[in-house]
Amino acid sequence: MPAEVNSPTIAALRARIARIQGEGGPAGGVLPFGIPPLDRRLPGGGLALGCLHEIAGGGHGALDGAVAACFAAGIAARLTGPVLWCVVHPDLFAPGLEQAGLLSDRVIHVEAGDDKAVLVCMEEGLRHGGLGAVVGEVPKLPMAASRRLHLAAREGGTMALALRRWRRQAEASDFGQPTAAMTRWRVSVLPSSPLPVPGLGRERWLVELIRARAGESLDIELEACDGTGRLGLPADLADGPAAAAGGRRSAAG
Repeated sequence: MPAEVNSPTIAALRARIARIQGEGGPAGGVLPFGIPPLDRRLPGGGLALGCLHEIAGGGHGALDGAVAACFAAGIAARLTGPVLWCVVHPDLFAPGLEQAGLLSDRVIHVEAGDDKAVLVCMEEGLRHGGLGAVVGEVPKLPMAASRRLHLAAREGGTMALALRRWRRQAEASDFGQPTAAMTRWRVSVLPSSPLPVPGLGRERWLVELIRARAGESLDIELEACDGTGRLGLPADLADGPAAAAGGRRSAAG
């Protein structure tokens, strides 16, 4: 019996299960945000490549998905290669993605017929292996579906970004259900940075890292993605106690 338990076949199966579940950590490398208080909370110092990550908007953003989409666009903008973006609602706003650094000539826009088709398109795109990232709007993300996406992301070496967007506010409670994603984010709009003259400053977001496998959660106020996809640490917060402590630890998740 011990010989069977410790056989090479069992060991190989255990290693494969660990890879599927992401227990091997960010083996494909990471994409740092360039925000030390945030990167310190992520295993490897950044967002794991070749893995599944979840993003949702906070408040009314859970329905329109605008801020979550810009956050995802900023991540995709800093990756190399075309970006497959799968939606059900025909309301993807290309100028908004460009403001977050993701140029329209890099985006392969797919309007799928329904939620199930989005998951299928995402999985096929991830297995292709030649894309920089795959983004998809998925109001429901069952554990089995998330595992398939995560496995496809690891096999293809492509980052998967699941935008959790719901049709009704009550459905947003589904965001608390467990999935195979490496990280889970919620992004909400805050008042923009003040200017010394009349006008609107750079938009601010409350970025909540609700869950990070082998990492730590936090919430932190950041300036929205610029034209290169990079977030900013507001000047009035950069030297404050929250920055020194690495942000505020989130109670969510």
